[in-house]
Amino acid sequence: MMAFLLEGSVAALLLLFTTVKTCHLSCRCEEQSFGLFDSFSLTRVDCSGLGPNIIPVSIPVETSSLDLSSNGIRSIEGAVLSGPGYTTLSSLNLSNNLIPVMNGSVFSKLRYLETLDLSWNAIKILVEGFSGLPLAEVDLSHNRIHEINLNVFRVRDHGRPFSVDLSYNLLKSVTRSKLSQPLNIQSLNLAGNELTSVPNLQDISLRFLTLDDNPISVIDEQSFVGLKYLIHLSLSLMPDLQTIKPQSLQDLQNLQVLDLSNNKRLKTLSAEVFHGLTSLQELNLLNCWLTSLPANILQLLPSIKSIVLKEGVNCWRIQKQERFHRLVRRKEAEAALTCDVTGVIL
Repeated sequence: MMAFLLEGSVAALLLLFTTVKTCHLSCRCEEQSFGLFDSFSLTRVDCSGLGPNIIPVSIPVETSSLDLSSNGIRSIEGAVLSGPGYTTLSSLNLSNNLIPVMNGSVFSKLRYLETLDLSWNAIKILVEGFSGLPLAEVDLSHNRIHEINLNVFRVRDHGRPFSVDLSYNLLKSVTRSKLSQPLNIQSLNLAGNELTSVPNLQDISLRFLTLDDNPISVIDEQSFVGLKYLIHLSLSLMPDLQTIKPQSLQDLQNLQVLDLSNNKRLKTLSAEVFHGLTSLQELNLLNCWLTSLPANILQLLPSIKSIVLKEGVNCWRIQKQERFHRLVRRKEAEAALTCDVTGVIL
């Protein structure tokens, strides 16, 4: 009798183990093992392209990544994301669905969630509730958002920096409360929206900012005030951009990459535009209508390494050494800009 009970217990344990490891019939699971002797494992679960009836779906308790993309999902409730397996999720993909409203509170049980993909939905309204999540990356591109308050993504307890991709929406304005604590957003992509001016992002600890393909015609003196941590700025493909005012980039003393490419109405850049860009290393002016750069460009940009002027025209900073140096009072090498074609006015 004891042997029978023992056998039954072992069988039950084995069944439990098998149930934990078993994937949903229509989904695809890939187990990843970690640690000494593969003592720790996490599972990636792919339930994409199976239709809206896939929700709610049961997943293994050790799941780290869940893909629910391309299922025609129109709404999702918090209860759906609170069962076994969801509490260990670090990545959730809900892209290519039909969700019109997204309330951040539905993810409240996902205390380890770092990556959230909500791109290619029909989201018009974004409701607060994301602030309690340890998010590192949020993708909201290709939706129908008109206005967004960045406080929706406020991180509690000064969480680590993260990125928000809002590219290719119908976004017209970006706001945040003036009384709020500084945001920890590190990367912000606002490309392909309807912004007519650079939004007020002052005191946000941004390092990467993309404003490509917006109908902004003028970059004024206050556009980038307070963005002292920015290292990469993209202002490409702006159909209306004609003017970058003097000193408008002066607060960007840590900027390393500036992309102004494909702005065909941008014809001149005064020397004062480059004032303050002491850390700039790469400047992209591909497909602009510029005919010249300031003669003292190397003095204005002491850290510059390369400039792209147009198709097939690239310039590099070089150090011109004297052929012979005197042993006394050796002259320092002189900086110069050399291009791979002749006839470029610099």
